[in-house]
Amino acid sequence: MPKVRLPDGAVKEFDAAVTVAQVASSIGPGLAKAALAGRVDGKLVDTSYLIERDADLAIVTDKDADGLDIIRHSTAHLLAYAVKTLFPEAQVTIGPVIEDGFFYDFSFKRPFTPEDLTAIEQKMAELAKKDETVVRTLMPRDAAVDHFKSIGEHYKAEIIASIPSNEDISLYTEGAFTDLCRGPHVPSTGKLRVFKLMKLAGAYWRGDSRNEMLQRIYGTAWTKKEDLDAYLHRIEEAEKRDHRRLGRQLDLYHLQDEAPGMVFWHPKGWSIWQQVEQFMRRVYQDNGYQEIKCPQILDRSLWEKSGHWENYKDNMFTTESEKRDFAIKPMNCPGHVQVFNSNMRSYRDLPLRYGEFGSCHRNEPSGALHGIIRVRAFTQDDGHIFCSEDQIQPEVTAFNQLSLDVYRDFGFTEIAIKLALRPEQRLGDDGQWDKAEGALRGALTSCGVEWTELPGEGAFYGPKVEYHLKDSIGRSWQCGTMQVDFQMPGRLGAEYVGEDNTRKTPVMLHRAIVGSLERFIGILVEHYAGALPLWLAPVQAVVLTITDRQAPYARDVEARLKAAGLRVASDLRNEKITYKIREHSLQKLPYQLIVGDREMQVGQVAVRTRSGEDLGAMPLESLLDRLREEVSARR
Repeated sequence: MPKVRLPDGAVKEFDAAVTVAQVASSIGPGLAKAALAGRVDGKLVDTSYLIERDADLAIVTDKDADGLDIIRHSTAHLLAYAVKTLFPEAQVTIGPVIEDGFFYDFSFKRPFTPEDLTAIEQKMAELAKKDETVVRTLMPRDAAVDHFKSIGEHYKAEIIASIPSNEDISLYTEGAFTDLCRGPHVPSTGKLRVFKLMKLAGAYWRGDSRNEMLQRIYGTAWTKKEDLDAYLHRIEEAEKRDHRRLGRQLDLYHLQDEAPGMVFWHPKGWSIWQQVEQFMRRVYQDNGYQEIKCPQILDRSLWEKSGHWENYKDNMFTTESEKRDFAIKPMNCPGHVQVFNSNMRSYRDLPLRYGEFGSCHRNEPSGALHGIIRVRAFTQDDGHIFCSEDQIQPEVTAFNQLSLDVYRDFGFTEIAIKLALRPEQRLGDDGQWDKAEGALRGALTSCGVEWTELPGEGAFYGPKVEYHLKDSIGRSWQCGTMQVDFQMPGRLGAEYVGEDNTRKTPVMLHRAIVGSLERFIGILVEHYAGALPLWLAPVQAVVLTITDRQAPYARDVEARLKAAGLRVASDLRNEKITYKIREHSLQKLPYQLIVGDREMQVGQVAVRTRSGEDLGAMPLESLLDRLREEVSARR
């Protein structure tokens, strides 16, 4: 007679073992219809799962985050079902859930076409309307291998063969299609109503370029059509804002095959870089950081001592000279420890804050590179704080407020804070990790902020706080970090003299606010759709002449604005003013200053904003006051 405890505290008793679906039915027909899965004693299970003993149960519906993941995973299987129905010779491989959707990889004799994608999506809709029951069965490992080989699914057989032989294999069947999966899945295909196939791509089997190139079909699935429509609108907006397209359109930067993952900055793009770097330099100076600069290449022995050679070597570029091995730095921290070690330090020197715009290189896989947002060569607003244990909390607290202030200045007001905890591969013992994680939790608590925890996602040397910024179309970008490191200072011999005159090892706090400047600028370009605020815009205003007669006056206006510290250009071409206005509007310049005979005679400019608003004619000093105030306010 199992007792089932529900989330509201109610307890239901049953005379015999009962399925999750039967419990939902006993609560009410509405919940029975909405049930997608269950969470029994914290574990996600199918609605067909049999509860044979006392247990805690939560019914999962499409209102739960888990419910949406189950819908997406089940829709991936529906996609494979449709492909096998239309193209029986295709072999299925894997089909996981990803952010906002799913994909499934297939092996097929010819490339899928956009027309195939349309046909597959239509077939999925037909199969969903059949509302076929999804049934879970178990099969011995070896029998499952034989089964999939017998039906020509060699990739599935290979996956199953890698599972220990003493394990039973979980299979899910809907109609004529059976697939390998841990589950859970929706109880029937009729639950899958809102989906769309998005695109085709290539993917190597098991991610290894030596293996066959498979065909990947991406899709998305939602609980409501309104959510799908909103997502498709967001995708459309993201395409308009793609920093790679805008980088070309606005002449900011480019990348090319001769330097994969490395950015060629054009004058206007480098101007944006300088605004970001100089702003962050002032942040350093105003908050007690001393700026330093360390070498790009360091001997292998130092990377071995720091732990990077053992834990990060595959991501490092290496070189050799005079029979010595060197590595181009993937991060700045070991160099900062060398600066700390260059003098005897006292507890009176702590906290000691170093900052560097450190240029780093990481050997990212070519397939992971993405414009200037995912690169191999990048510069960080990197800082390291050497402190005592009792200084961790005030330093993290101060950094938290500083980071939120900086993000607000750049136009980001929705920030999610996450705490990444110890990974499986790590340095140090559990006691040190307990202390480091506890210090960060204590600091965040003292800040009065909410955060979520990410088990297993910390750095190999310490846990970290992550700052995730939400942009103007709702996407999340992880930028800043604050990491507590009890490991590296000791490994690299860092010491200070304590109040009791004994040698002590400092704690090292690794911190960055914008992170990679390349990536952050790419995020800014997409966040603002290229229409950067005045203080960041590479060209803040352009002076446009109506005829050649105004050219000397336009040059004088340009010179006076530049003397006031503004970034201004002139367009003196013998073109129609409407053509000039349209062309510079496409360049998303904040202000267009139009000068004709009348403006020249009275010493004014006609001011037009990026949004198309006509502010009328105004004296140059009035315009300067407006621009200075706007730059200062960082609107």
